[in-house]
Amino acid sequence: MNAILDVHVTTTRKHDSQIAPSLIKRNPESIDTLLGDKGYDDQKIRRLARQREVRPVIKHREFTSLHEAWNARLDTDLYGQRSQSETVNSTLKRKYGAFVRSRQWWKQFRELTTACLSHNIDRSL
Repeated sequence: MNAILDVHVTTTRKHDSQIAPSLIKRNPESIDTLLGDKGYDDQKIRRLARQREVRPVIKHREFTSLHEAWNARLDTDLYGQRSQSETVNSTLKRKYGAFVRSRQWWKQFRELTTACLSHNIDRSL
């Protein structure tokens, strides 16, 4: 269904690996599998996911042959489902615009949250 389960808005540019832990902590009952590209390659994220009984499917950055072996063992069909999140991002940008119009942070948050809610309603109809 590609529903949006959570929104995390920052006032500054933050790397995905800094945002992921708070999303995992807020939604462990809604997440069975965490799919992430190499940008999420962090042992803290993997450990936190496993503690919350969430299966992390995250590619390793390949510094050693061991990392290459781990990536080779990754479930490629499951990892390929990661593209669905990119589809949702693309849909949001096409339907609701690629930028926010509001200047105040709380209005920007409201604008983004409204777009996500509208997306979920559209998908459910």
